[in-house]
Amino acid sequence: MTAPMRLVLASASPRRLDLLKQIGIVPDAVDAAELEETPLPDETPRRLALRLAIAKAVEVAARHPGAFVVAADTVVAVGRRIMPKAADAAEVRDCLNLLSGRAHRVLTGVAVTAPDGRVASRLVESRLHFKRLSQAELDAYLACGEGVGKAGGYAVQGRAAALVISLQGSYSGVVGLPLYETSSLLTGLGMALS
Repeated sequence: MTAPMRLVLASASPRRLDLLKQIGIVPDAVDAAELEETPLPDETPRRLALRLAIAKAVEVAARHPGAFVVAADTVVAVGRRIMPKAADAAEVRDCLNLLSGRAHRVLTGVAVTAPDGRVASRLVESRLHFKRLSQAELDAYLACGEGVGKAGGYAVQGRAAALVISLQGSYSGVVGLPLYETSSLLTGLGMALS
C-alpha cells in the first residue's frame, strides 16, 4: 500500500489557504518560507514573482520530504516599477495615488514541488484598471486598514473591489493564488485531486 500524498502550503497567507479550500484542496500543513523578497538589480516584475515562488517552494520542500509543496508570490507593477507590500497607511496612500485612474499589472508566480524533487512553475499576469480616486474614497479605504501588508496597497477581494473598473486575467491570481494553474501543476506532477 502506498503512503497517502501530503500537501504543504508554503505561505502564511489566509487568502491562499481559503483559495485552495475553495476548490476542495486542504493542505496537510502550512509552513511559510522565510526569504528576502527584495528585487535583484534590474530584475523585472515578472522574473521577481516567478523567482520568489520557486525559491519559497524549494525552501519549504527541504523541510517536508515526500510531500507536494505549493508556493506563490504576487507582485503589483506599474510598467517596470514594482509596488511594495504596503507596510503602513502612508505606503497604502502612496500606492493608491499611483494606481488611481490607471492600469497596472498583477503578476503571480506559482510553483509546485513534487515528492521526487521535480519543480514546475507558471507565471500568471492579470491587468487591472482602477477608477480615479477622490480624496473621500482614498480616505475611506485608508480608514478600513485592509491595504496594509498587501502588494500594491490593496485587497481586490475586499473593499478595493469597488475601485476596479476592469480586471483581465485571473481573479484568484490577483487575490494571490491562480487556481487553474495551481491545480494543473499539482495534477501534472502526479498529485491526485478529488
